[in-house]
Amino acid sequence: MRKTNLVNIKFFIFIAFTSVMIIGCLNTEGTLKIKGKILDESTKTGIPWKNIIVQGLINSNNESEPLEAGQFSTDSSGCFTYSLRKIKGVHNYNFCFIGNSDYPVTINKMTLSSLERNADYLLFSLSKLVDLTIKINRKSSTPVCDTLRLIWESNGNYGLSIYPYEIYNYGRTNNSFGLTSGRDLMWIGGNVNSAINTKVFADKMTKLSWELYRNGKKKEFIDTITCKRDFANIVYFTY
Repeated sequence: MRKTNLVNIKFFIFIAFTSVMIIGCLNTEGTLKIKGKILDESTKTGIPWKNIIVQGLINSNNESEPLEAGQFSTDSSGCFTYSLRKIKGVHNYNFCFIGNSDYPVTINKMTLSSLERNADYLLFSLSKLVDLTIKINRKSSTPVCDTLRLIWESNGNYGLSIYPYEIYNYGRTNNSFGLTSGRDLMWIGGNVNSAINTKVFADKMTKLSWELYRNGKKKEFIDTITCKRDFANIVYFTY
């Protein structure tokens, strides 16, 4: 099994929908009965009622086009048994795990030969998400205005791509907030008092990188934490 990749959930839903529309036109060559279990990466316990979509990767114009080969769910103990339709000429399959507030959208790519070799017991592990609150407070009175940028990563993945965030600005005047790109947040103003609620990977290193632009100079600050399960994980940044 290859390293898992996170994907944009809207794109994933679009692919899943188009796969359903096209599957009727595909040539299949029998079925493969697969059995297995989906585990939490840290606790090794089964993940119940997890929905999975399997996609066959068809090569077209030097690109891989994902088309649906089946859907199934785990039972109350995280186990599954399923008869997978084998698509003619396809040698690679994506196992797409539907995301929620506990586990993000995740894709595992497997070759057909690996599937056939391990069909009696496929084992997948998913990384758990936990809550993280980032609190920001500007106490400096000079200069009147400066700029703060924030980027965070968890287990090597950009924070904004892992899980949606919510930001709260607590009614301070002359305070502005904007999303500058797909990977960072920015505050411009003199009265910043904000909190960000999001999720990151449990028991994995999360890195927060701050850039403060003040009086024509840039200062950088880095904070690394490991967020635990069942804890109120909070990071404070005062400047």
